[in-house]
Amino acid sequence: MDCNRVFVSKVKRLTIVFTLLIAFLSIKIDTFAQVDSAVVPVDSVVAGSAEAVSGEHGAANHGKEKFEPTKVIMEHIADSHMWHLWGHTSLPLPVILYTANGLEFFSSGHFHHGEHDYNGKYNNYRLEEDHIKVVGADGKIDEEASKSVLDFSITKNVAAMFVAIFVILVIFISVAASYRKRVGKAPKGLQSFMEPIIIFVRDDIAKPNIGHKYAKFMPYLLTTFFFILFNNLFGLIPIFPGGANVTGNIALTFVMALGTLIIVNINGNKYYWKHIFKPDVPFWLYPIMIPVELIGIISKPFALMVRLFANITAGHIIVLSLISLIFIFETLAIAPVSVAFVLFMDVLELLVAFLQAFIFTLLTALFIGMAVEEHH
Repeated sequence: MDCNRVFVSKVKRLTIVFTLLIAFLSIKIDTFAQVDSAVVPVDSVVAGSAEAVSGEHGAANHGKEKFEPTKVIMEHIADSHMWHLWGHTSLPLPVILYTANGLEFFSSGHFHHGEHDYNGKYNNYRLEEDHIKVVGADGKIDEEASKSVLDFSITKNVAAMFVAIFVILVIFISVAASYRKRVGKAPKGLQSFMEPIIIFVRDDIAKPNIGHKYAKFMPYLLTTFFFILFNNLFGLIPIFPGGANVTGNIALTFVMALGTLIIVNINGNKYYWKHIFKPDVPFWLYPIMIPVELIGIISKPFALMVRLFANITAGHIIVLSLISLIFIFETLAIAPVSVAFVLFMDVLELLVAFLQAFIFTLLTALFIGMAVEEHH
C-alpha cells in the first residue's frame, strides 16, 4: 500500500473538515450578531416600558431584598448590642452609658433592631450600625454629643466572655473538688479529662521555656490557655450561647497581650534589663541597639495580639463566606458543595482553636523565660 497516497488522502479530509468547521462558526457568529442586534432594541423598549410601569414592576422587585454577603459577614464578625438567636429573634442586652449628666441603664430591646429611637433619661438615642448615637432636636444624629457619651454596655462579646468564664469556673471548681475528695487516687470523670491538658501545659510549655521558676507562672499560663481555648470553641458553635467572635476582637487580644507585657517586664531580672540597656555589643552600637531592644519590648506582645486576632477572624470570615455561596447563587444545588467546605473548615477551625491557645501560651512562657533567665 502506498503510504504517501494515504497521507495525502487524510490531509484532504482534514482540510475539508476544517473548512466546514470554519464555515459553521461563521454562520453561528453572524446569527448571534443578528440576534443581538435584534435584542438590543427590544431591551431598550423594555427598559423604557419598565420606567412606565415602574410602580407595579418595581414594587414586585423591591420586596425581594438583595443579599449582601459583606454586610452579613461583618454583622456576624463584629460586636453587637443584641445577641442574635434565630430568624428575627434576638436577645436584648443591657446598655450602660456614661453621659455628662450621669449614667443611663436600659435594654437594647428598646431600639427594636435599630428601627426605633429610645428616649432616655438624659438624651434621645438611636442605634446606628450597632453604635449608639445621640439624636438631636431636629431628629438627626448629633455627632458632637455622641462623642461625649461613653459606652460601657454588655455587648454580645462581653456576654459570651462571661458565659465562657462561667463554664471554666464550673469545670475547674468541679475538678478541684474531685482532687480534694480523691487524694492519692487515680483521676476520674472530668478530672481525668482535664488532667492531661493541665500536665501538657506544665510539662511541654511552662517547664521547657521558664525553667525551675515555672510554678510561679502556672496560674497565668493555665488561665490564658483555657480562656482562649474555651472562647475559640464557643465561637465555633453557630447558635446561642456560641457564635460570638470573642478572641477575634482586637480589644480583647490587646488586653491579653498587655497582661503578658506587664508580667514579663515586672518579673524581668537584672540580666534582662542589662540586655536591653547595656547589650553585649561595642559601645558605639548602643544608639542603635538600645532603641531596637526597647521596640522589642512592645513588638513581642504586639505580635501575640495580632496573631490571635487575625487567625480567629480569618477563620470566621472563611466559614461565613462559604455559607454565603448558597445565598449568592440563590440555589440549593450549591448547598452540598458549600456545606462540605464548611464542615472541612470547621474541622480545621477546631484544630486552630487548640493551636492558637497553645501558641499564645507558648510564646508567653517563652517571653517570661527570657525575662527570668539567669546569666550563665
